[in-house]
Amino acid sequence: MKILVTGANGQLGHDVVKLFSVSHEVLGLGREQLDVSNETQCVVVFEAYKPDVAIHCAAFTGVDLAESEEELAFRMNEIGTWNVAKASASVGAKLCYISTDYVFDGEATKPYEEYAPTNPQSVYGKSKRAGEQAVQMLSSRYFIVRTSWLFGQNGDNFVKTMLKLAQERESLEVVNDQFGSPTYAADLAYFLLQLIHSEKYGIYHASNTGICSWYDLAVAIMEESGFKVEIKPCSTKDFPRPAPRPRYSAMAHTAILANGFEDFRPWRKALEEFLRSFGFNGK
Repeated sequence: MKILVTGANGQLGHDVVKLFSVSHEVLGLGREQLDVSNETQCVVVFEAYKPDVAIHCAAFTGVDLAESEEELAFRMNEIGTWNVAKASASVGAKLCYISTDYVFDGEATKPYEEYAPTNPQSVYGKSKRAGEQAVQMLSSRYFIVRTSWLFGQNGDNFVKTMLKLAQERESLEVVNDQFGSPTYAADLAYFLLQLIHSEKYGIYHASNTGICSWYDLAVAIMEESGFKVEIKPCSTKDFPRPAPRPRYSAMAHTAILANGFEDFRPWRKALEEFLRSFGFNGK
C-alpha cells in the first residue's frame, strides 16, 4: 500500500515510517514538507501522491504551551486534522488519526471505554477532541487511536528526561497521584500496521497494558536502568503546571479485543526493551 505519514519527524511518526517502510511504500512528511494547517498544501500533496492510507501524527503537543497558545493549538489539531481528513476522503484513503487520553477529564475510577463521554479540561485536550470530531464528520473510513504517556526513540519524553536527570541528581520528586498507562511508540506503530490492513473502523484505545503513576514509572526506570537515584513521591499540587492533567486516564482496550487484534504487552516489558536499546541492560 501507499502510506502517507504526517508529522514524520515526531516521536510516533518516526517509528511509523521506520516500521511501515519494510513492507509498504511510505511518504513521510515533516512540518517542513507539509504544514497540515495549510489546506491548499494538503490538497496538492494528497492529490499528487494518492495514498491508500494516511497516518496523521502531526500535532501541537505542547500541553502547557497550548494554554497560552490556544489559537495555534486549534489551528494545528483541529483545522490541520480537518484538512487532512478532507484530503484523505477526496482521494479515498483510509485515515488513522492519533489522539490522546487528555480528551477525558480524569475523574473516572476504572479504565475509560472507547464510548465513554469525553470532557477535556485542557486546551490541548479540547483541540485534540475537536480533531476527532473533524475526522468523524469528514471521513467514513477512519481509525481514531487514543494513546497515552508515549515514549520512543525520537524526541523528548518522560523516560528520557528521567534518564538525563538521573545522571545529574541524587534524588528526584515525582507525582504519585496521576495514573495512566505508558505506551512504547514502537509497540503503537506495530498496532497501527495491523489496524490499517483491516476495515474495522472506529475509535480505539491503545497503550501498553497495566496502570501506574508517574512515580511508579520513574521507580521502574531507575530499577531497569541501574541508576541509584532516590525517587520521592509528591502530589500534583506540589508541582503546579499551566495545563490541568487527568488524575486518572487509564483506558480500556475494548475495541482492540472485540475486533480480534492482539493486545499490547505490559508497559514494564516495553520499558525494558526501550532501555536496552540505549545500552541499559537491566538491574
